[in-house]
Amino acid sequence: MKPTARLLGIGLTSLFLWNPPSAQADDPLIIATASPAGVYHVVGRALCRVVETPCRAQPGDGSSANLRGLRRGDLQLAMAQSDLHQYATLGTEGFRNDGPDEALRSIFSLHSEPFTLVVRRDAGIRDFEDLQQRSVNIGNPGSGQRGTMLRLMDARGWSRSNFRQIHDLPADQQSMELCHGNIDAMVYTVGHPNASVAQAIRLCNAEIVDVQGEFVDLLVDAYPYFTRASIPAGLYGPDQQAVSTFGVKATLVTKADTDADLVYRLVSSVFDNFARFKAAHPALGQLTPQAMIREGLSAPLHEGALRFYREQGWVEAESMMSERNDQPRLAEHAAARLE
Repeated sequence: MKPTARLLGIGLTSLFLWNPPSAQADDPLIIATASPAGVYHVVGRALCRVVETPCRAQPGDGSSANLRGLRRGDLQLAMAQSDLHQYATLGTEGFRNDGPDEALRSIFSLHSEPFTLVVRRDAGIRDFEDLQQRSVNIGNPGSGQRGTMLRLMDARGWSRSNFRQIHDLPADQQSMELCHGNIDAMVYTVGHPNASVAQAIRLCNAEIVDVQGEFVDLLVDAYPYFTRASIPAGLYGPDQQAVSTFGVKATLVTKADTDADLVYRLVSSVFDNFARFKAAHPALGQLTPQAMIREGLSAPLHEGALRFYREQGWVEAESMMSERNDQPRLAEHAAARLE
């Protein structure tokens, strides 16, 4: 064989044996989280560490912003509070003008997020009622903490006029504003322990106080995504008392058209490395598969996640569909209770 023909043959063989990777395969998996100071971002990074694909946790403005980013197609996977998860699914509350997001899909729920009220000790605030005519940070627009605070204000019959000042600071700025005396209190819907809360208590002579009352009882009884919650004593130091409050669940969500094999691999990686994943933060320590695939989820399960759960014998398609179909009726019942 002539040298030219031999080289041509080698080149053609190489062409058929080598398949160049697509640009899509090189793109990292992006999980939208929230403030870098919050547990969402820690959990997002923990998810990335257990998946066998390039992955990055992307900080942002929080639950509402994440859910809208998914709807626009700007995001692939995102974390969101269970209350805002349901609002987006049904097109209610802050998502009323958007309408129901019929393409939103659940993957699993994560840690509990107690609604946390942190106050300066010298401000004389002993409970939620004492926030009247005080300077309070309710969170940046698009954040889950703001959404929960607005729901709580509605249940209490309060508006912005009940406060001396309302601030819209993101979570990673509020503790220092508390230290500087620019706000009397800050609210945070977050898993514990949390670095921002710890900073406020350590540096600002702050404390966490109870959030209780008939209006809280009404919220918990009426809405399936709210649960009673507590923050254990001593979590932020020996003099920190146990705190009674309420809370939501963190959830991981995506879109219906997200690749089913990708979601399947993500879910299987988490549960195949479950002990390692739970060790990433104390807030994850009590997770169980049974709770993660049922609690706090309003949107239908994504087909990739559902495939894995069926293989494990954790769910049956018919029972999960029945639970999803109950959600609109639950929402209508909740709205009637609060009218």
